[in-house]
Amino acid sequence: MDRPLLNRRLAEFGTTIFAEMSALAVRTGSINLGQGFPDTDGPEEVREAAVRALRDGLGNQYPPGPGIPELRTAVAEHQKRFYGHLGLASDPDTEVLVTAGATEAIAAALLALLEPGDEVIALEPYYDSYAACIAMAGGTRVPVTLRPAPETGAYALDLDELRDAVTDRTRLILLNTPHNPTGTVLTRDELTAIAELAVARDLLVITDEVYEHLVFEGEHIPLASLPGMRERTVTIGSAGKTFSFTGWKVGWVTSSPELVTAVRSAKQFLTYVSAGPFQYAVAEALALPDSYYTALRDDLRRKRDILARGLTEAGFRVFRPSGTYFITTDIRPLGYDDGFAFCRALPERAGVVAIPNAVFYDHKDQGAPFVRFAFCKQEKVLEEAVSRLRAL
Repeated sequence: MDRPLLNRRLAEFGTTIFAEMSALAVRTGSINLGQGFPDTDGPEEVREAAVRALRDGLGNQYPPGPGIPELRTAVAEHQKRFYGHLGLASDPDTEVLVTAGATEAIAAALLALLEPGDEVIALEPYYDSYAACIAMAGGTRVPVTLRPAPETGAYALDLDELRDAVTDRTRLILLNTPHNPTGTVLTRDELTAIAELAVARDLLVITDEVYEHLVFEGEHIPLASLPGMRERTVTIGSAGKTFSFTGWKVGWVTSSPELVTAVRSAKQFLTYVSAGPFQYAVAEALALPDSYYTALRDDLRRKRDILARGLTEAGFRVFRPSGTYFITTDIRPLGYDDGFAFCRALPERAGVVAIPNAVFYDHKDQGAPFVRFAFCKQEKVLEEAVSRLRAL
């Protein structure tokens, strides 16, 4: 056929860098610090809850389209428990929607809320599915670039650049905090400025908060808790990052009844429903005591410090993350400026796999010298990776 098989909206998207680098890790026997998944399972009681649900026949057939009532209630109670002091609360019957992970939630929200040609502002670098989902929805992505501040080395948002990016065609802002891949946690002042902009320009906001419990410095503040944002914010959460069961693909949307209904209208024609037995298990997981969430954060902070120290000793410039489980590094002190070439050679040179940050940018030159490592691994794995990287 003369006509390309893949439609033009997706023509720029091929095999993801995560698939490429994970295959390279297997082929070379390298330690995979590229893709962001833990190398151990989450709490045993949560896994057993899934087994119990399977055996008891819970969720083995189609669960309700919006999600099982137990999980929707658990999501609402989790929100009240952690953010009720900020005035955030959701009705489990009308304001919570269960999705096949956060990725489907993002796709469904964009498909539901965008008209072809609408502009979407996203903080660059961004998770690669953002660009693909915007394209599938017929939107136009408008990147606003986070850059390392010279005085602190931390990535920061230029609020003036954000304001300047808004045009008459802007429909929504796609926000991610804590931010993957930079580890930035947006401050209350930054979030307040974003909220004021959204209200003033009558914009919707989709906010990806899957790393909400992985904050090491600062605090996570849901955008929906700020004045004027409850009725214009679609908040996305996920069990994968919080409970280390990324393969279960259980996520959720919370918002106003009108926005949840809109997102559900698209979601029902994507997966309709998914992960039936796992929904029951995640409902129990969300009720785990505060000690679980504290231990999770403290464990990952310790692992962050192990990897950050090792990468620094190996010669990288390290941007210390305030949240998530990723570290961004600058490879120029090692004499390199091409992250793609560096990451493709790294397994043979040091037996470690990382991800070039340029894949998360529209402005490829902005991300060219940066490389991302994941530290959601066992400490002994991180120590071995650090030992190998010192060979650089």
